[in-house]
Amino acid sequence: MKKLNHKLSLICMLVCSTLLVTACSSTKVSRIEADQEMALTDKWNSKDSQLVAEAMITDMMTFPWLEKHFKQHNANPAVIIQKVRNKSHEHVPVETFLNDLKRAMLRTGKVDFVASHDVREDIREERKDQELNARFDTQNEMGEELGADYALSGSINSTVDELDGKRVTFYQVDLRLIDMTSNREVWNGQQKIQKYQERSKFGL
Repeated sequence: MKKLNHKLSLICMLVCSTLLVTACSSTKVSRIEADQEMALTDKWNSKDSQLVAEAMITDMMTFPWLEKHFKQHNANPAVIIQKVRNKSHEHVPVETFLNDLKRAMLRTGKVDFVASHDVREDIREERKDQELNARFDTQNEMGEELGADYALSGSINSTVDELDGKRVTFYQVDLRLIDMTSNREVWNGQQKIQKYQERSKFGL
């Protein structure tokens, strides 16, 4: 009888252990809105990229260069984005940030955007192909590209301060807009983000 009870106890323990492991390893996935922030760490995320891009372009549109350009040329300025260098301590998806900048600029309706070098090369190849294969009245001619009036470039920097499980991560984004004709810096923008993360002492 004792042996039977012992075996039953072992079986119960094994079943409970299995159930516990299964419960602990279960995964739940939920859909959330694309613009909803779910910050699991203090790292740069998609919401940071969107907010910084929108704030900086909004600031850029308030500087005198825009009104001066309209007065001189009676047309939207054409802007090209050159390099935004990631000088931070972590991997930042710069391409995502560049796309957020482009969207923010185009949304204003006050700026024309000129495609980057790589994109232009692809379009030029397409125009060459049109010359050979497209109907004449639908061909797009070479030499009709819009030249950029201004070039946008900048950098993303960061610093980390950490002590006793507490960490403050600081990001600074600097952008500048250069007049392509005169090399004058007509706008200089800066946005800062500071994030605080505290780890539980019990590892929870």
